[in-house]
Amino acid sequence: MKTKSVLEFADVKAIAAAAEAEALKNNWAVSIAIVDDGGHLLWFQRLDGAAPISAHIAPGKARTSALGRRETKIYEDMINGGRVSFLSAPGLEGMLEGGVPILKDGQCLGAVGVSGVKSTEDAQVAKAGVAAIGL
Repeated sequence: MKTKSVLEFADVKAIAAAAEAEALKNNWAVSIAIVDDGGHLLWFQRLDGAAPISAHIAPGKARTSALGRRETKIYEDMINGGRVSFLSAPGLEGMLEGGVPILKDGQCLGAVGVSGVKSTEDAQVAKAGVAAIGL
């Protein structure tokens, strides 16, 4: 049997605070979602001015990243590369850049999903969150 790390609420708060700080530093109005390894929502916030649709997209990106154990940019690149049949993959709804997994010792602990600005900027905010816990 293997032992696996899990996100604690203190980790989630640290990730959220760092992601929020990155967004505010750049004046980006975004929604930020953090999920566990099963894609279950642990944290959600919609910053002032963030588009209502971002409240649906950010959790989708986080869930897709956690379940796939990879950045959602990989899915976006596959689809843009011509593999459009991947759009029919069951249970995956956030296949746009901006979902970043939280990985430790080869295990996925969860993911951060951000939506509201350019996809590369969404990913920048998500990665700032993950970096806050040293991963």
